[in-house]
Amino acid sequence: MNANFKFQKDKILIFGIWNKTSITKLKTHDFLSKISNTQCVFDFSDLEEIDMAGVRFFLALEFDLKKNNISVLKQGLNSRFEKLFQLCEKNYQRIENNIKQNSFDFKKIFISLGILSINFLIILKDFINFIGAFFVALILCFKNPKNFRFVSFLYHIENSAFNALPIVILTAMLIGIVLAYQAAYQLAQFGANIFIVDLIGISATRELAPLITAIIIAGRSASSYTAQIGVMKITDEIAAMNTMGFRSFDFIIIPRIMALIISMPLIVALSDAVSILGGMIIAKINLDISFSEFIRRFKEAVELKQIIIGLAKAPMFGFLIGAIACFNGFKVKNTTQSIGIYTTKSVVSTIFWVIAFDALFSIILTMAGI
Repeated sequence: MNANFKFQKDKILIFGIWNKTSITKLKTHDFLSKISNTQCVFDFSDLEEIDMAGVRFFLALEFDLKKNNISVLKQGLNSRFEKLFQLCEKNYQRIENNIKQNSFDFKKIFISLGILSINFLIILKDFINFIGAFFVALILCFKNPKNFRFVSFLYHIENSAFNALPIVILTAMLIGIVLAYQAAYQLAQFGANIFIVDLIGISATRELAPLITAIIIAGRSASSYTAQIGVMKITDEIAAMNTMGFRSFDFIIIPRIMALIISMPLIVALSDAVSILGGMIIAKINLDISFSEFIRRFKEAVELKQIIIGLAKAPMFGFLIGAIACFNGFKVKNTTQSIGIYTTKSVVSTIFWVIAFDALFSIILTMAGI
């Protein structure tokens, strides 16, 4: 027997075992719909067991009945149950939900926008301070080159750039193949097969190769930098380093950011060559353009400035990736969950800002006629 009740004239007979499990599907309006008298009597004479969840249900029902101008009378409570009811009645508090459903509050939207704006400005201020501290530390390294961690710099070049070459080469090759394959059919319809060289040469060297390479490095190295620095912060390595008088920027930040600034142009140059090679292969297979003819047309159609523009973006992309990744690494709190949060923020932020700055470069260079 479990959570049973029975209506008898103006009485509700309560019997069985009333506990948290047995009342999960019961609602007070199920009772209210069956009561039409001005007085309701709860008869607990046959009640076997009840816990606080069951008592809370009856208190809520009593509250709703009184709200509908129906008086309530409890009968048959033994001393044990009566004490439990008295204890719960003393501490019972009904919180009314007066919020209208489907209401739309414009004030909350502006409050949320204000909070987001303030948080963004705080993060921006901290990031500007971080960049300023980086350049101060870099100038001090130029004044005293012995402070520059050359071994660490070479390690990060190997780890962040050299070890990323396989995935960069594969992606660049696929970009060149896909770009040439999609353009080949359209150009063949107009008998403009040779212009595939112009399309691949300019788009790959000026835009696609630098952008795709930066996105790959952002996903690979930004997450690595943030996680490494975050773990160092959790294990108090950075605090110990500062206590011993070693500047954390010299040991942690400068080698990582400089490694990306120096290595990114080299990776982009390789990405340019591989993407063009992929385009050459598809041009040979689909449009019967020989490699020698492709190279000859490439020299005529693609100016040196297109390649230089793509390579010039690379150091800026490297700086953005390294700076944002290290900044988020220092923002990590003393929890392992925080590492995951800031690593995710690091990857998302670096990819967004790489794309944003690439768009900004394109607009400025186009307006300048370059």
